[in-house]
Amino acid sequence: MCAVLNTSDIFNFLKPKNELEKQGVEQDNRPYIPDELWVKCPVCKTPVLSSDLADNMKVCPKCGYHFRIPARVRIDMTADKGSFVEFDADMTSKNIIDFPDYTRKLKNAKINSGENESVITGVATIEGIKTVLVVMNSEFMMGSMGTVTGEKITRAFEYATDNGLPTVVFTVSGGARMQEGILSLMQMAKTSGAVKRHSDAGLLYITVLTDPTTGGVTASFAMEGDIILSEPRALIAFAGPRVIEQTIRQKLPKDFQSAEFLLEKGFIDAVVTRNEMKKTLADLLELHGCRTEEKEGE
Repeated sequence: MCAVLNTSDIFNFLKPKNELEKQGVEQDNRPYIPDELWVKCPVCKTPVLSSDLADNMKVCPKCGYHFRIPARVRIDMTADKGSFVEFDADMTSKNIIDFPDYTRKLKNAKINSGENESVITGVATIEGIKTVLVVMNSEFMMGSMGTVTGEKITRAFEYATDNGLPTVVFTVSGGARMQEGILSLMQMAKTSGAVKRHSDAGLLYITVLTDPTTGGVTASFAMEGDIILSEPRALIAFAGPRVIEQTIRQKLPKDFQSAEFLLEKGFIDAVVTRNEMKKTLADLLELHGCRTEEKEGE
């Protein structure tokens, strides 16, 4: 015998299509959370309250996925409070080779990121140890390296060399900025030269690779640190996996180009979680003889 559905049963199955249909339908008592108040983790798909994610340094509390963060947030997490003094804040890129639509893209990048360029440089203390800090910004044209980016990084290393300071660089980049052509590629050699002079002066350089670090940045200063750290699961590469597979005609290993894979192969020294990064940097700086501000006068 067929079961009979009454009107209320039908309303329970049908989704109201307009305001008139909603009249008389029992309201859903489940809690409603606006979209802007929560974020879905791209790895474990767990919804996390935005406030909880911010309190956890933008790391998924369930699977440990490290969300990308703006450069200013990174500086606040790394430098001692109120200690960061920025270099060359007013330097901005221009459409130096009249590349089509580049001027508009630069304008949009400044508006969207709130920054003038894809890198922020300056001097700060990390647990009291004076350090030159270079932080790349994925929100500005995916951290691409143009002439101004290279110039700011070079100047930061030169300041560190002249003042006998260690340097910590956080990288995130899609590589050289194609809109500036060969002038962008020249920054690979330019920054590498500044790193070499810093090294020749006997000074410490620590690199922290974050997701993603690719292209010309990987092929230059990102992999030239005395100590190379990385955040978990960061993509670290020069060319993408598809390009490599098409070139060598071989299937790449699982998780190829991940931070953990590179650690296993000896390309990086350690994978460090975000909540341990500041302490790890301070310990490494102290271990290599970098003195705190208070100890300099002793």
